[in-house]
Amino acid sequence: MAKRTIVSMPGDGIGKVVLPETIRVLEAAGFEADYVHADIGWDFWIKEGNALPQRTIDLLEEHKIGLFGAITSKPKDQAAEELDPRLRDKGFVYSSPIVGLRQHFNLDISIRPCRSFPGNPLNFIRRKGDSDFEEPKVDAAIFRQNTEGLYVGIEWTNPPEHVRTALDTHPKMQKFSHIKSEDIAISTRIFSRQACERIVGEAFRYAKKFGYKSVTICEKPNVIRETSGMMRDAGKKIAAEFPDIALWETNIDAQMMWLTKNPEDYGVVVSGNMFGDIVSDGFAGLVGGLGFACSANIGKEVAVFEPTHGSAPKYEKLDPSIVNPIAMVMTACMMLDHIGETDISAKISKAVADVVVEGKVRTYDMMRMPGGPKAIEQGAATTQQMTDAIIAKLG
Repeated sequence: MAKRTIVSMPGDGIGKVVLPETIRVLEAAGFEADYVHADIGWDFWIKEGNALPQRTIDLLEEHKIGLFGAITSKPKDQAAEELDPRLRDKGFVYSSPIVGLRQHFNLDISIRPCRSFPGNPLNFIRRKGDSDFEEPKVDAAIFRQNTEGLYVGIEWTNPPEHVRTALDTHPKMQKFSHIKSEDIAISTRIFSRQACERIVGEAFRYAKKFGYKSVTICEKPNVIRETSGMMRDAGKKIAAEFPDIALWETNIDAQMMWLTKNPEDYGVVVSGNMFGDIVSDGFAGLVGGLGFACSANIGKEVAVFEPTHGSAPKYEKLDPSIVNPIAMVMTACMMLDHIGETDISAKISKAVADVVVEGKVRTYDMMRMPGGPKAIEQGAATTQQMTDAIIAKLG
């Protein structure tokens, strides 16, 4: 079998640290691939006015699979200030390159597994009686619709006259009729029936494949009646094809309460873009935080795999590095599963679990200490030591 080519996109901040470490794990586990570097991130915004250069899009068009580190995004005023002076006032506008990848390749299915590792000191603990505690097993998979909703970027401050005129036809705009357009900011939330049915269908198929008993539609149809209502309708339609899997419904606000009361009850959860972002971070907090949070962005032809922890630029240049590489390593396992390398994925996942339960090697977050150069002095493992420990468990 010919080697796969993986488009490697370290991006910003700690992405430049955890991605090379993860490639070390992949190679040690026996995954043979060629890695082609692709430019993406803040440096390219500053130098070129484009955080997602066309050459990177071209590489993904060719090779179809990307492994992505992390991205730095800043508000538009800060982005404009940091742009190379030679590029200012020439119409360049910053937008998130990971959102750009999702839109360009229609990576509409985001999967964010949130599974607790036995022995992880960061696992959610629940009081049981007056003096006892229990540690519920959390095993949820969040399916986030990745290309629509509030993240499509159709928004205005000081909406154009034709937009304002169109909006004013809605009776509930009357309460804003006395406000000048320059004092109004508008963000649209757009769902399509096709996208809703596709994300719900993928969620049910995932639940069936991996033995989950329920799929939960997590939205807010009692208030956001049209868009959340469309996702709810999709849930009812698709659920009829899977009679052995229960369809549950929760409102996003209530879900955030219930996930800390009975997280073990939830299997696959489906939400639109914004609510999916929120609920996946909520579940990630129960299984160790962002150091354990992996994700996939999957389209019909291209897939990009990324941890959800962000770029944490303050830790990028620490030497030795202190950040937890597990989220990136588990993200790579999702990539392996996607391309059919399930044995290698299982081998790496078991090695991570063995390191965690053994408890001899823990990064600063697993030791519940502040990040910074003193963490190593206080006994925290370096990024490289955690990688070494995972490799040692591969056998």
